[in-house]
Amino acid sequence: QVQLAESGGGLVQAGGSLRLSCAASGRTFSSRAMGWFRQAPGKEREFVATINWNGGRTYYSDSVKGRFTISRDNGKNTVYLQLNSLKPEDTAVYYCAADRDVFRTSLNVLVSEYNQWGQGTQVTVSS
Repeated sequence: QVQLAESGGGLVQAGGSLRLSCAASGRTFSSRAMGWFRQAPGKEREFVATINWNGGRTYYSDSVKGRFTISRDNGKNTVYLQLNSLKPEDTAVYYCAADRDVFRTSLNVLVSEYNQWGQGTQVTVSS
């Protein structure tokens, strides 16, 4: 089991940057891939980025590729999402999530492949 808590959201102007953090508790954090998802009002939760258990592999949605960067520090039990060149369409609640399995070789984009979720942090980008 992994418990997650996001922080770092806020209000920013278009073109600005934010850094989201997700602090994890639990012994298996360092053995699980981690993902970031987001959900805008009236829309389904969508995949943003994922990183494998040791930080050696990452994968991004096309909508954020080149602007967002996912990273992790297993010594601090924390995963990060750096958001640059923000756009109004990036406005959403951002959630971090832990893979439902350990040491998986694949990187997953489906909500169903993650079984532990944080409470979310709001990111609002003004135009």
